[in-house]
Amino acid sequence: MVETKKIVLDTNFLMIPAQFGLDITEEIDRIANFPYKLLIFDKSLEELSNVVKKQKGADKEAARTTKILVHELVNNNKLNIIPAKTAYIDQEILDFADKDTIVATQDVALRSRLKKRGIKTIIMRQKKHLLIEG
Repeated sequence: MVETKKIVLDTNFLMIPAQFGLDITEEIDRIANFPYKLLIFDKSLEELSNVVKKQKGADKEAARTTKILVHELVNNNKLNIIPAKTAYIDQEILDFADKDTIVATQDVALRSRLKKRGIKTIIMRQKKHLLIEG
């Protein structure tokens, strides 16, 4: 039996649909030839709320649109929110990730740290598609 993978979506990755018009759920379906469960930490929602409150223009609008998308995905049982144990989302992701976890992120520093630990990542390429690395 194939093990269900956990795919953790980082905050910046969640904003891809609003910023680039790329449907991340369709793309993940395309590249994932295995069963998976999409997860985000509750701190990611807080980060989005902070962007909405503190930023202006395109970033604010992208965060607002992303919050709507996240709530739709949660309501349709396509995304699960899990509680974070720390205020630092990158550290939370590093602590959570194991061999059955893939982390979807655009954060170069986080990707590097995950790679050193042997954790696969999902990244956006050419603003058109997603790719699993590692």
